[in-house]
Amino acid sequence: MSSVSVVIPVHNAAGYLRECLEHLRQSVNVEYECIVVDDGSTDESAEIAAQFGTTVLRTDRKRGPAFARNLGAGKAHGEILLFIDADVCVYPDTIARIMATFEQDAGVAAVIGSYDDCPESQDFLSRYRNLMHCYVHHHSHREACTFWSGCGAIRKSIFHKYSGFNESYERPAIEDIELGFRMSRDGNKILLDASILVKHLKRWSFLSLVKTDILDRGIPWTELILEDRFLPNDLNLQLSQRVSVALVFILLGIASAGAWYAGSAFILVLLTLLFLTLIPFWVESTWKTTPKAVIAATVQITAIALLAYHNRANWMIPPVLLAYALLFVKHRYSFTSLRRKQITGLVCGIYLAFVVLMVVIYLPHHPLIFWFFLLLSVTILLNSQFYVFLAGRTGGLLALGAIPFHLLFHFYNGISFLAGGARYLVHHLFPNRSNGGQFDASKQPVTHAPPVRNRAAAASAGVQADVRNRPNSPIWQANSTGNNPAP
Repeated sequence: MSSVSVVIPVHNAAGYLRECLEHLRQSVNVEYECIVVDDGSTDESAEIAAQFGTTVLRTDRKRGPAFARNLGAGKAHGEILLFIDADVCVYPDTIARIMATFEQDAGVAAVIGSYDDCPESQDFLSRYRNLMHCYVHHHSHREACTFWSGCGAIRKSIFHKYSGFNESYERPAIEDIELGFRMSRDGNKILLDASILVKHLKRWSFLSLVKTDILDRGIPWTELILEDRFLPNDLNLQLSQRVSVALVFILLGIASAGAWYAGSAFILVLLTLLFLTLIPFWVESTWKTTPKAVIAATVQITAIALLAYHNRANWMIPPVLLAYALLFVKHRYSFTSLRRKQITGLVCGIYLAFVVLMVVIYLPHHPLIFWFFLLLSVTILLNSQFYVFLAGRTGGLLALGAIPFHLLFHFYNGISFLAGGARYLVHHLFPNRSNGGQFDASKQPVTHAPPVRNRAAAASAGVQADVRNRPNSPIWQANSTGNNPAP
């Protein structure tokens, strides 16, 4: 049986790390070593890792998860390297399932799993985001074209052959995707096994969600695609997703033209429908948790009231406010009886549908508005499987509220593609001016020697160290308190 080394990079995630290691310790039917790489943390991450008997490595400063994972892999003894994030919890059988996959097929180079369909954080945005990731992995090809470091295992020999993760990504980005692209390009077999589950602990905010999707994923992924000239029909890049991006931009164009020709009455309807669909998000927002969301909801209600007054449609204001109040009360007060929850949910849903119908009836009659709602219906239908998936696990209201966020997701994916394409052109037209920062999609040189961190390590490994961009002194210090914690 092959041995496995679990590598966990961590930066100021002490709260998550404790729960991550507690679940890891509950793993059954497998022996493993655990290596935690403290990437310049200023909290108690390293101390918590030591309490669980892990091998703790420390960088001299924050280097990024790619560097941290490479450092941990360089000290690992296992034949299989399992990378998980510090905000991820494995199930008792997660590692055993991974090892079984490698043992059943000697041709498998790497295996990746999936988030489960019950994320830890139960707020609207975290459920939406984590369930979208779960849905994508459960509806993608079994033979993947990329790698995922949230829960991904790779044979150490293969990892060293490709020199590990590209360390030019100095912050969490697409270093795992880039490694997977290099591997799959050479015909290595990467399996996506959706039955290998982990739980994501992260709580998402709106700004962190948008920032991650655009700066850390969308733009660098676009550059990588253009660099490799390879656009897979898989994961978030499936044809339906690309069509959805195009439809969203067409929708924006038609909406702008409709607002110009049909006037403020059309804007009133759009704002009202947007507010009604986002009510599941608004009602859980408080000044303490998400003050910006409270401000946004207040601004939107004010705009609806002013536009309704301007268009002599004051009748729209009371039913909209009542819909908000009903769902607010339902969210704030828990009902111990499942039957009561179902009844109140049904009542709120029927009332919400009634208000939406009233608003739609008020729509101005104009061909552009007809085409707008027709294309909107097509876009929603194109992604209907995802919304049905959400409804089945969270209820219809969250699925309804996810529609605007999903449309926004397609919109900034398009923006990311344009920005990434522009960066790619600039880097190739003006190579001397392009920086080697976090979005550099250049590939790592392929070597057959394991990555080394200093001259002493190179001498002991019998290979020549590349120290052009590395300090001469070791960047790690080990605090080994036990390599094989008991399952």
